[in-house]
Amino acid sequence: MDVSPLFRRFRLKALDLPNRIVMAPMTRRFSPGGVPTPDVARYYRRRAEGGAGLIITEGTTIGRRAASNDSAIPNFHEMASLEGWANVVTEVHEAGGRIAPQLWHQGLVRAPGSGPHPDARSEGPIAAPTGSCAMTDTDIADTVDAFAIAAASARQIGFDAVELHGAHGYLIDQFLWSGSNMRVDGYGGGPVERTRFAVEVVRAVRKAIGPEFPLIFRFSQWKLQDYGARLARTPEELEQVLTPLAEAGVDIFHASTRRFWEPEFPGSELNLAGWTRKLTHRPTISVGSVGLGGADFTQQLLGSSTSAPVGSLDNLLERLARDEFDLAAIGRALLSDPDWPRKVRDNQREALMPFDKAALLSLS
Repeated sequence: MDVSPLFRRFRLKALDLPNRIVMAPMTRRFSPGGVPTPDVARYYRRRAEGGAGLIITEGTTIGRRAASNDSAIPNFHEMASLEGWANVVTEVHEAGGRIAPQLWHQGLVRAPGSGPHPDARSEGPIAAPTGSCAMTDTDIADTVDAFAIAAASARQIGFDAVELHGAHGYLIDQFLWSGSNMRVDGYGGGPVERTRFAVEVVRAVRKAIGPEFPLIFRFSQWKLQDYGARLARTPEELEQVLTPLAEAGVDIFHASTRRFWEPEFPGSELNLAGWTRKLTHRPTISVGSVGLGGADFTQQLLGSSTSAPVGSLDNLLERLARDEFDLAAIGRALLSDPDWPRKVRDNQREALMPFDKAALLSLS
C-alpha cells in the first residue's frame, strides 16, 4: 500500500505540517470546572508523539454564559483555563506536534439549566419552546466579540491555528441552516443572508489574529437532531454559503461528514470536502469514519455499537493522491490508537487497533 499521499508535507501561511493527518475534535468532558488538567495535556501530547500532523482540540467554549452545557467541557476564556491550555500547547510542541483549539458555542442545543451557568437562558437565532431566547443584536455583537477574544488568546498562548465550530447544529450552524434560522431581520432570509452571523464572526476573528494566523472553519450538512439535514442541496447553493465565508477570511474548510467516501451531490464522486475545495479554491479537511470499517460515526454516538474494526485506506489515499481534498481528519481510530499515524507510515497495518468505545473513558 502506497501511503505517501498521506505523508506529504502541508504548508499554509504560518502552518507547516509534516503530513496530512489531522486529529479530529472529540468532546470528552475531562476538564473539571472548565480547566484542562495535566492529564488532558498528556492526552494530546500522546497523539503528537504518535505522529498526528495537526491536532484540533475538543470543543472549547467562548465567553458567553450560555455557551456550554457541561462544567467538565473546557472553556477558552477564564484565566485558569487559558493557563491549562498553555500547558497543553507546551506539551504538544515539545513532542513536535501542531495544535489548534476549536472554539464553540452550543446555542439552542444546550438544554436550559445546564452547564456552569444554569441560570443563563440558552440562546440562538430564534426562541425555542424550552424557554430559550432569540438573540438580540446586542447578544450577537457580544458573541462575535467573544469568538474574537478567544481566537486572539489562542494566538497569544502559542497555538498554531484556530478552528471555529460551525457544524452539527450548534450556534453558528443554527444561523446558517434554514431549519433553525427563521429570522426576518438582517440575520435571516436566503442562503447568503443566513451567512451574516458566521461572516461577522470570521471577520472579527481574522482581525483579532492577523493575516498570517491560519483560520479553519468546520461545517456540515447533517445536524445532531437531523442527520438528513442539508445546508445546500446543489453545488450552486453550497457556493452561496461558502463564498462569503472564504471572502471573510477562512483559510481552510473542515467539511464534516459521517462517511468521507460518500458523494455529496448526484453526478459526481466528489465528497463534501472535494466540492468545497472546487468551489472556494481553499484547502479542505475531509473527515468521516477514516480508517475504520463496520459501524458508522452516528451509531457510535448513539451507543448502538461499541466497536469498529480496522478499515481499508485505499479510497482515502486515492482521493488524496488526486488532490480532491488536502487533509484527512482521524477521529475514533486515533482515539483508540495514538500511534495510528506512525503505524500507517511504516506499513504496520496488522498492528493497527480497532476502535473500542471504552477509549472514550480513557486519557491514554
